[in-house]
Amino acid sequence: MSQDNDYTPPAVWTWEKASGGQFASINRPIAGPTHDQSLPVGKHPFQLYSMATPNGVKVTVMFEELLALGHTNAEYDAWLIKIGDGDQFGSGFVEVNPNSKIPALMDHRANPPIRVFESGSILLYLAETFDEFLPHEPATRTETLNWLFWQMGSGPFLGGGFGHFYAYAPEKLEYPIDRFAMEVKRQLDVLDRRLAENRYMAGDEYTIADMANWAWYGQLALGRLYDAGEFLQVQNYEHVQRWAKQIDARPAVQRGRMVNRSFGEAEEQLHERHDASDFEHKTQDKLEPQS
Repeated sequence: MSQDNDYTPPAVWTWEKASGGQFASINRPIAGPTHDQSLPVGKHPFQLYSMATPNGVKVTVMFEELLALGHTNAEYDAWLIKIGDGDQFGSGFVEVNPNSKIPALMDHRANPPIRVFESGSILLYLAETFDEFLPHEPATRTETLNWLFWQMGSGPFLGGGFGHFYAYAPEKLEYPIDRFAMEVKRQLDVLDRRLAENRYMAGDEYTIADMANWAWYGQLALGRLYDAGEFLQVQNYEHVQRWAKQIDARPAVQRGRMVNRSFGEAEEQLHERHDASDFEHKTQDKLEPQS
């Protein structure tokens, strides 16, 4: 493998220039708000602030699945947070999630409202609130949580690792792309072996573990992430393909993918969601595509 440069890390790292790449303008080594910006509040107890990245899709799929089961009190308002514009650094959003990452949820059934951030935490919170998609039987419940937290720990190697260097970095570097491609393929093999013996991640039952993993690895298998399907040969993971297509066919999943989506095909975008009828009368506003 070739050596791309002769960079030697300094004794002390300092922030002297932008990191480069597609998201350079929003990357910084400090936390906290950059500007005052309050968050809107709609008519439902659940207020979601998000964008249809894989982590955002996890939660909108969960809400739509709950509504499909007849949980009318799972109605929610979903507000678009344009991460390319830095909305996640507004003062209101930082109050909900001090880590400035989507998705973030406020539950206004409580007084004061309860904030929930980190996509896995939101899935678990909603599963326990509505007693759905999280089995009661101890072994299956634990297996569900095993695979939920596996995704939370593994996903950054796919997104911030492979996705960044393959799709967003200002220059293509062999070492990081090779390193993270190897890891992503290992993860796909982990999933493929699991799904060879199980219909879903935790067994025979569709759970929050499937929602979390499908948003990343299912969409990767379906060729929707980083335009990297051919590069990673995702079609070779037979059991992941079967599982990904099976979940993709669920109407609630199809609706969940649309919510807070401001990129891709216009007919797949629903920038905000405040009522089920929004899917039929969705806004056709055109926003700048974002990744």
